[in-house]
Amino acid sequence: MFPTFEDFLSSRCIWVNGPVIVGAGPSGLAVGAGLKNQGVPFIILERANCIASLWQNRTYDRLKLHLPKQFCQLPNFPFPEDFPEYPTKYQFISYLESYAKHFDINPHFNETVQSANYDETFGLWRVKTIATGGPNPIGVEYLCQWLVVATGENAEKVVPEFEGLQDFGGHVTHACDYKSGQSYSGERVLVVGCGNSGMEVSLDLCNHNANPSMVVRSSVHVLPREVLGKSTFELAVSMMKWLPLWLIDKILLILAHLILGNTEKYGLKRPCVGPLELKNTAGKTPVLDIGAFQKIRSGEIKIVPGIKKFSRGRVELVNGETLAIESVILATGYRSNVPSWLKENELFSSEGVPRNHFPNGWKGKGGLYAVGFTRRGLSGASLDAISIAHDIAKSWKEETKQKKKSMAARHRRCISHF
Repeated sequence: MFPTFEDFLSSRCIWVNGPVIVGAGPSGLAVGAGLKNQGVPFIILERANCIASLWQNRTYDRLKLHLPKQFCQLPNFPFPEDFPEYPTKYQFISYLESYAKHFDINPHFNETVQSANYDETFGLWRVKTIATGGPNPIGVEYLCQWLVVATGENAEKVVPEFEGLQDFGGHVTHACDYKSGQSYSGERVLVVGCGNSGMEVSLDLCNHNANPSMVVRSSVHVLPREVLGKSTFELAVSMMKWLPLWLIDKILLILAHLILGNTEKYGLKRPCVGPLELKNTAGKTPVLDIGAFQKIRSGEIKIVPGIKKFSRGRVELVNGETLAIESVILATGYRSNVPSWLKENELFSSEGVPRNHFPNGWKGKGGLYAVGFTRRGLSGASLDAISIAHDIAKSWKEETKQKKKSMAARHRRCISHF
């Protein structure tokens, strides 16, 4: 089928004299700021209508940064001094908006990337998008030499399939759509997942007089957020300068036992591998407790094993127990969406994350880069963003210099003909 005249009117092709960055979250903004400082032009494409859409649209109201602010700031722009050690989500969003304004970063909002292919013949990336900001959707194709994937590890929610869930009849939501426990007051709620989100949602439900049961299928490391008033994470980072990882893990587990007691006694079995080693090898983040464990100890948050199946107003667990429940919250995590649009399989695996682990996963072939996939939070993303901006700026400046030389040579030839 041949394209119609209307197709030509509603689609555009744009050459970008610099990189295209996909994603206007903290990672994409950090790369953009680095490029601005180097004088390199770029565009940022963002499918949502705002920066940091995960933070703005898909987080619960009580969320705070899990780590102290000095480990979460983006390059060349510290947090305001009057911000607390653990800023709220609203303070973090305000910080990111100030960051974008400070570096004059203006993403193209409401523009969803459909595909990105590397054209071997011309040595260019072809990035096709649908822009939905106007009265009618517009197809746009961007041509560029460098492509930065900044969509991150949490682009799409993970919703597991459970037998009978369609017959449950109660309210089912993913944690990304959960805002507050206020509407669950007095309800029996099943929270599926025991990571930081599952723990915090359960705590929030308790604080709003709901009755949460939390599904814990596998082992989990629970650590106190602070030890003697000092951040556990900061303590671990300090120890890394002097001690091997296995020894730091042992120290952290001893401290956790002294402060929290035996977590296994309450249904939270610890993995065989230490918390930092597990984070490095499997990307599994330990839970930094901010009060949920006390509720587990008191029985206000009930720990239950895996789910066998749902039925009308009930859930049957793998141990044969049946619970009457009114709502289900799926704190089952997120995944990358990169395989759905990036046509490349060297830098990224089929799961949509770089094949090489940090610090070697930020650069691929043909001007392809990845940022925000380190499994090391905002500090890891910032380090990769600095590397990417520096690498692209170096190439861009060399290209620009070559073009100027070529133009000067042509200009001299023209003059010599007169």
